[in-house]
Amino acid sequence: MASILQLILTIINIYTWIVIASAVFSWLYAFNVVNPRNQFIAMVGSTLYKLTEPALRPIRRVLPDLGGLDLSPLVLLLGLFFVRLLIANNYAMLVS
Repeated sequence: MASILQLILTIINIYTWIVIASAVFSWLYAFNVVNPRNQFIAMVGSTLYKLTEPALRPIRRVLPDLGGLDLSPLVLLLGLFFVRLLIANNYAMLVS
């Protein structure tokens, strides 16, 4: 059971970094820091979008429209941190 919980924690950590990378990439894309016509940049952006959009879409539906400010990655990260702490605390109780 402990190895499954550790695997889930590792997956949550990796997904946390993917969400952060997606948010940073969206800022770079919005401010024209990266060339959107570059095939590699387009592939990275498409991959990050496909990995994060299924989790961000329901959050965006619930959050109010704040104009150009998208807080859905922040809400998703807070949720991931909460789940990670919940699992880590239960894992600590399981081990001791």
